[in-house]
Amino acid sequence: MAKTKKKPAVPMIVFSRARDIPFNRIRLSDSNVRETDVEAGLDELTFDIDRREDLVQGLNVRAILDADGNETGDFETPAGGRRYRSIARLVKAGRFPEDGLIPCIVKKADAKTSAVDDSLAENVHRLALHPLDQFRAFKRMVEGGMSTEEVATAYFTTQRYVEQRLRLASVSPRLLDAYAANGMTLAVLEAFTAHPDHARQEQVWDSVRQSPFREPWRIRQMLTETTVPASDKRARFIGLDAYVAAGGPVLPRYLFDDEDEGWLEDVALLDRLVSDKLKSLADEVAAEGWRWITVSLELPYGYDCDLRAITGTAAELSSKERREREKLRKEQERLEAEYAGYDELPDEVDQRLSEIEKQLEAFERRPTVYDPAEIAIAGAFVSVDEDGELIVDRGYVRPEDEPSATVDGAVSDADVGSDADGETKADVQRAVITIGGQPVEPEEDEQTVKPLPERLVAELTAHRTVALRDAVGANPHIAMTALLHKLVRDTFRRSTTGAAFQVSVREVYCGEQGIDLKNSPYAKAIDERHAGWKADLPAEDDVLWDWLDALDEASRMALLAHCVSFGINALYERPNPHSATGISEYGLRRRMAEADRLQRATGLDMVEAGFRPTVANYLGRVTKPRILEAVHEALGEDKARLIDHLKKDDMAREAERLLADSGWLPEPLRLIAVEPEHAADTGDEALPAFLTDDDETSADADGIGEPVHMIAAE
Repeated sequence: MAKTKKKPAVPMIVFSRARDIPFNRIRLSDSNVRETDVEAGLDELTFDIDRREDLVQGLNVRAILDADGNETGDFETPAGGRRYRSIARLVKAGRFPEDGLIPCIVKKADAKTSAVDDSLAENVHRLALHPLDQFRAFKRMVEGGMSTEEVATAYFTTQRYVEQRLRLASVSPRLLDAYAANGMTLAVLEAFTAHPDHARQEQVWDSVRQSPFREPWRIRQMLTETTVPASDKRARFIGLDAYVAAGGPVLPRYLFDDEDEGWLEDVALLDRLVSDKLKSLADEVAAEGWRWITVSLELPYGYDCDLRAITGTAAELSSKERREREKLRKEQERLEAEYAGYDELPDEVDQRLSEIEKQLEAFERRPTVYDPAEIAIAGAFVSVDEDGELIVDRGYVRPEDEPSATVDGAVSDADVGSDADGETKADVQRAVITIGGQPVEPEEDEQTVKPLPERLVAELTAHRTVALRDAVGANPHIAMTALLHKLVRDTFRRSTTGAAFQVSVREVYCGEQGIDLKNSPYAKAIDERHAGWKADLPAEDDVLWDWLDALDEASRMALLAHCVSFGINALYERPNPHSATGISEYGLRRRMAEADRLQRATGLDMVEAGFRPTVANYLGRVTKPRILEAVHEALGEDKARLIDHLKKDDMAREAERLLADSGWLPEPLRLIAVEPEHAADTGDEALPAFLTDDDETSADADGIGEPVHMIAAE
C-alpha cells in the first residue's frame, strides 16, 4: 500500500516580545519616516497621555548594536516617534521620571523587515475611524457620566461640536445604517436632526432617497413643513416664553445652523396667541377715540390708498425733559471731543455714547397729538413688522367718513347728536375693530344677510366636488352616462380640437380648500378605492391592456367609474366678465347646473356623505346674522333666540353643537330646485342667491346677465 506524502509544515509566526524599558535608554531612530511637521498635533497627544496617565499604545523599538554586533542595552524607536516626543515633553515638565519604564515591543534581532519598513507600515496601514463610530463613542461617554464639556476638552474640540455629534447619534437607526453604507452624505444626515421623531425622519427619507432632489435644505423643509420657525415674526411678536407658557411645544434647535432658533409645532396655538395680543393692543389704540381700527398681520402694499391722512403735532417736552435732553447733548459733545483722536473708542465710552443716542432718539419720537374732532372720524392700522415689532399707523379718514359741510363750512346735522338737555354734541361711538377683514364683534344692530365670502364658497364647493367624485366613482351607470354625454357633445357639436381619438380625464385640483377636506369621509373613501385599484394594476402598459381586456364586465365598469370621477369639477370660481382667462359667468352657470344634475342622478346627500357645519368650515367664517339664520332654518326661532345674545366666537361654537345632527347645509351644498326641463342645457339659469344681489343683475344683448361680483362678508 502506497504511503501518502506529507505536506510540508507551514512555518508559524512568532511575535516580538514586549518588555518595559527605561525612557532614558531609548532614543529616536534615524529610520523614522515621519520627517515633515513632526511637531504637529503634539500638544493634543501630550495632553491626552497626561490626562490618561498612561499610554494607549506602546513604542516599537530595536536594540542598538555596537561595532561587533552586540547589544549595548540602548534602544531606538523607528515606530512611535510622536509618542516618544510627547513623553519627552512630560519628562521636561516633571510629570514623568526620566528613567520611568515605557511599555515597548522589542523587535527581534533576526527580523526580516527593516526599521524603515516598520516605521512606514505603522503610518500607512491605518484606517481612519468612521464618523458614525465617533458619534456613538461620544454618546457612550456621555451616557457613562462624562459631560459634553469634559468630552470636548479631552478631544481638543468645542462643546458645540460634541453636541452636534450627539444629535447625529440620536437620528433613526435606520438612517444611521444608510449613512454607514454610504447611502447618504454627512450633510444629508445633519438635515435629519431638524426633527427628533424617528417615524417622521424615516417617512421623509422614504420620499427622497430615490429622488435626485436630496438637498439638505429640502429635507429640512419637509421635516418642518407643519411648523413655524422661531424667527417668524409671529413668534417674535408674542415671544417664545409666552408660547411655551401657553403649552406650546418647540422642536430642538438645529445645531448645524448658527442662525436657527428652533421651530414652534403648534401653529394654531401660535396664531391664537398672536390674534389675542393684537386684539388687546387694538383695544388700547381704540381707547384713544378712533372711529375704526384695522388689524392685519400683513398690511398690503398701498393699504392707505384713497384715504386722507390727518396731521398732528408732536407732544411738547416738559421743562424737566428739555433739561434732560440738553444734559445728554452736552455729555455727547464732551465725549466725542475728548476721544476725537482715538482710532478705536474704549468699550465703556462706546457703550455710553450708544445709550445717549438711544435716549436722544426717544425724545425725537414723541407721540403725535391729533385734534379730537379728527380722531372721531379717522382710524388706525395695527400690524406687525418683519422683526415682530408692533406697528400702529394712525390718522386716516375714509371717503365715506368725511364730514359733510354747509355753505358756511359748518358740520351738518347728520354729524352731530343731542344730549339729554337738547344741546348738540359730537357723535360718540365705539371704534369698529376688524381683524383679517372680519369684525372682531359685529355690531348688534346688523340685520343685513350679506353674500358669502368667495373663499368660503370655494371651500364649500370643494367638499361638494370631492363628495360627487365619491358618488360617481361608486356608480358605474352614472359614470358611463356622464362619459357618453361628453363624447356625444364633442362628436355632434363638430368640435375642431383634438385629433384621432382623444378622450381624457384631467384630475381637478381643489386649490381653495379647508383644512377639514382631507379628513372628510368622502375624501377617505376615494383614497381607499384608489389605493385598492393601484395595488391591482400591472406596471407595464402592454400587460395592462391584456389585464383590462380580461376583466369581467362589473370590474371594468367599476374601474371606469373610478377614473371618470376624477374629472368632476363642481368648484366655484370668480367669473371673468371679459372671458379672457378663467371661467365666464355662463361657464360657471353650466358647471353648477351640471353638478346639480350629477348630484340628483347619484342621489348624493351631503349630510349622509358626512358633511357637518363646523366653526372651521362655515360658522366661524360668516357673520352673526348668517349663524342665526342657519339655526333658525334648522331648528326654529326658539333655538336661535337661545344664542342671539352671545359673542361671535361663542355663538359659532354653540351653533356647531346645535346643528350637528340637524341635517342643515350651507347654501352652496344644497341642490337648487329644478326649473323647466332641460334648463341645464340652455345656459339661462341664474347664479344662486348666496352669490348675487338681484338688483345688481342686468341683462346683456345675448340675454345673459352681467357678471355679479361677490362681496365678502364684513
